[in-house]
Amino acid sequence: MRFRYMHETVLALMIVLACIVMATQSAQFLTGANLLNQGRLMAEVAIVAFIMTFVIASGGIDLSVGSIMGLAAVLTGVFWQDLGIPLPLVLPLVLIVGLCCGLFNAFIITKFNFPPLIATLGTLALYRGLAEGISRAKSVRGYPEWFSVIGQGTILGLPTQIWIILLFFVLCAFVLGTTRWGRTVYAMGSSEQAARFAGLPVDQTKMAIYAASGFASALAGIIFVSRVSTTRSDMGVGLELDVITAVVLGGTSIFGGRGTIIGTALGLMLIQTLESGLSLAGVKGDGTIVLIGVVLILALLMSNLSERRMRH
Repeated sequence: MRFRYMHETVLALMIVLACIVMATQSAQFLTGANLLNQGRLMAEVAIVAFIMTFVIASGGIDLSVGSIMGLAAVLTGVFWQDLGIPLPLVLPLVLIVGLCCGLFNAFIITKFNFPPLIATLGTLALYRGLAEGISRAKSVRGYPEWFSVIGQGTILGLPTQIWIILLFFVLCAFVLGTTRWGRTVYAMGSSEQAARFAGLPVDQTKMAIYAASGFASALAGIIFVSRVSTTRSDMGVGLELDVITAVVLGGTSIFGGRGTIIGTALGLMLIQTLESGLSLAGVKGDGTIVLIGVVLILALLMSNLSERRMRH
């Protein structure tokens, strides 16, 4: 518990420091318009990252989230334009497809004892190949105006995505932090064998976690399509790296057994602060990637040093 608070405090201080530095580089950084826009831009990563916290805390990993997002984006356009299905029906269908993709990941992992890294690496290629094959390199545009409200609209003055982020944050924080199911996730990450001996529903929990990961990835695909008003098969490429970086930066142990939704949210905020500030300061994309990598390493080093001191 002390380590968790220490790590989250370090992240909060780093966010404050980053905001101060970035504000000196660009007068636009701390404006309300820019901050709201950054909330809009981080929605897809945030939604998947909150669920990925469950996955990694349980001792697993899901590398297929970006490919599921791309497949969901493609199916949104194909179902609507090519198959003529009304868009209000397309959206739940796409979410069901994402959920099924997650269940397939869990089926491979639980029934065939595949390591999650290997299983989801395979489905990463499978789902991306399906997306490219179904789309045939064709993009879909011309979505109705009401659909754009999801990715471009506002509710009570805030971008729609921010409300979705807040909903996921509250729900995930409650489930992981206060429920028996959340404690089962931590127990699996600490020792799956011990969790089985304790009579905990390990396989069922894995199925639920990976299904939720697929569902969240499909939702991210829908939001992204709504925001950019087009569909391409390459959507979501690299999403898994952004998500895992945010989760690990937030203090979730890559070996399982430890992690919080609040930590993940702080990790997301730090990454988005750096990306926004450096972009406004005129730093190129490769420089931003290098700096985020340095920050990730420093944050992990500081956390490890703090944890060692508390143990001694």
